[in-house]
Amino acid sequence: MTYLTRDPLSVDRLLAEVSSPTCGGTSVFLGTVRNGPDEHGVTAIEYSAYEDMVEAEFGRLLADARGRWPEARISVRHRLGTIPVGEASIAIVAAAPHRAQAFEACRYVIEAVKQRIPVWKKELRTDGSEVWVDPSGRPAAKPSHV
Repeated sequence: MTYLTRDPLSVDRLLAEVSSPTCGGTSVFLGTVRNGPDEHGVTAIEYSAYEDMVEAEFGRLLADARGRWPEARISVRHRLGTIPVGEASIAIVAAAPHRAQAFEACRYVIEAVKQRIPVWKKELRTDGSEVWVDPSGRPAAKPSHV
């Protein structure tokens, strides 16, 4: 399974991956690049990663989620590259026998992504500046790999 992509995200594809006649609830989360008042003129975010490490950690993260919700079916994709404002950078779909399980599994995955998945992001701004941001949303030092 590949969790990273440089292509626009397909919710339909993720929905097909988790579809099951035993699942009555499906939750979809899209993390979208934004330019709100706190973003200071963001035009896009550039995502980069050590891909082998990210793929392996996504596998472990989803195994952990499936351990918590054994009947759930969960799929995730994270984009790399430059993603403009308004486009999704991450999509998570969780299907489960009941809606509460689907919601919980979906939320667990996005929160774990922020803590565990080593994807770096750099905000590109209208004034031409670039700012590295850590997963919590605070400005960060430039990653050493770049």
